[in-house]
Amino acid sequence: MSIPSTSPYDAIIVGGSYAGLSAALQLARARRRVLVVDAGQRRNRFASDSHGFLGRDGQDASSIAQAGKADVAAYPNVSWHAGSATNARRDGDGFVVDLDGGTHVQASRLVLATGVRDELPPIAGLAERWGKSVFHCPYCHGYELQQGAIGILAGGDMAFHQAMLLPDWGSVTLFTDGRYAPDAQQRAAMARRGVLAIDDTPVLRIEDHATVVLADGRRLPMAGLFTYGRIHIGSPLAEQLGCAFDDSPIGPFIRTDAGKQTTVPGVFAGGDATRPAGSVAIAVADGAMAGLGAHRSLVFG
Repeated sequence: MSIPSTSPYDAIIVGGSYAGLSAALQLARARRRVLVVDAGQRRNRFASDSHGFLGRDGQDASSIAQAGKADVAAYPNVSWHAGSATNARRDGDGFVVDLDGGTHVQASRLVLATGVRDELPPIAGLAERWGKSVFHCPYCHGYELQQGAIGILAGGDMAFHQAMLLPDWGSVTLFTDGRYAPDAQQRAAMARRGVLAIDDTPVLRIEDHATVVLADGRRLPMAGLFTYGRIHIGSPLAEQLGCAFDDSPIGPFIRTDAGKQTTVPGVFAGGDATRPAGSVAIAVADGAMAGLGAHRSLVFG
């Protein structure tokens, strides 16, 4: 891959993780000039293994991303900027993107694959275990807990959603920690689903592998913990461009249509920034759709 040039690109892709690389591959194979802008901050960089992606189940997460980058790098019509895009704006029929370092690049289409940043519940010891013994997606990490004891650290109302899902993966205890107050109907639903316990005692910290230390002195070892915090879009570009957002219980995400075009014509988006939940498999599919959508819009307008 070459470095950015001042000549206009057919498409600039902001974000070089799973969705961005997948979009780049589609456009590269359509023989379009593509620039990928990537700051190297994959959302799942804290996790060692990736699961649920057909053909790559259980592989190292970083190796999947590296293999994807190698696939894209094989195409001479793809350039790469290892850094950030700081601003984006419409310019006539296309767009101008400002890169860190003061470079300005132009393109007919933009693909935003910026991902999200996770804001976790403020529990001591939780952030250090994120992606290792504390997770948010049971489809990605639940099977490996071998039907052991699973704790849910409530970050808000989404705790009910997790509590209803997770009994398929182990024996579930919900720690409300003052962040979620299930009503009688929800408590009954969780009991029917097989949730082992609902504990309203404040959580002091997480220790060892995944031991929940409570304010009353109890220490409850778990095979793994799940939680939801808040998500924040990983870049201001969508807002700068005027893209519409949809809200979810864990934060806003970029609105796209079936072809992954945002509400701004010519701007496409894919991956975790466009949905309230995701995985590597979903991000790759999203990116492919965004790349195809961008290419078709170049052809058909």
